[in-house]
Amino acid sequence: MEVLEVIKKRRSVRAYKPEPVKEEDLRRMLEAARLAPSAGNRQPWYFVVVRDPELKKRVAEAAARQMFIADAGAIVVAVADPTVSPRWAEKDVMIAMEHLILEAAELGYGTCWIGAFNEDEVKRLLGIPQQLKVVALTPVGVPAESPPPRPRKALEEIAFENKWGNKISF
Repeated sequence: MEVLEVIKKRRSVRAYKPEPVKEEDLRRMLEAARLAPSAGNRQPWYFVVVRDPELKKRVAEAAARQMFIADAGAIVVAVADPTVSPRWAEKDVMIAMEHLILEAAELGYGTCWIGAFNEDEVKRLLGIPQQLKVVALTPVGVPAESPPPRPRKALEEIAFENKWGNKISF
């Protein structure tokens, strides 16, 4: 599948079938994240894959009680190491997480970027060292819904040529 087609296909899924995520598929998603670019090639990321049902529930509770998260086959928690790249670690991890999410879409899984969570509680639950930063998490699972495409602004509204306000000519 072409990258743009995967991007168009990806949706934020909030309902999952009670099915596991294949280990080889999780490995491919993590590999996609591992291959992401980073400032100075510092690769300031770690990923915690949560598959234990009780732990998934507790992570979902720590994520503003968004319990649909626990219904997915797995939760991937993206973690940054700011000591490796103080200025860019979080941004680099966001890029890596998007790589993971796009690979999940390519493989037919649903995801939903989660930014609302109690970081201290997630760290405690997963044993993440205090000096690290939990950037985001996503459920990964077999979708139980197919959300329709969301409206997007026209390219002409968001892209300029050479200077702000100059309409693109291509």
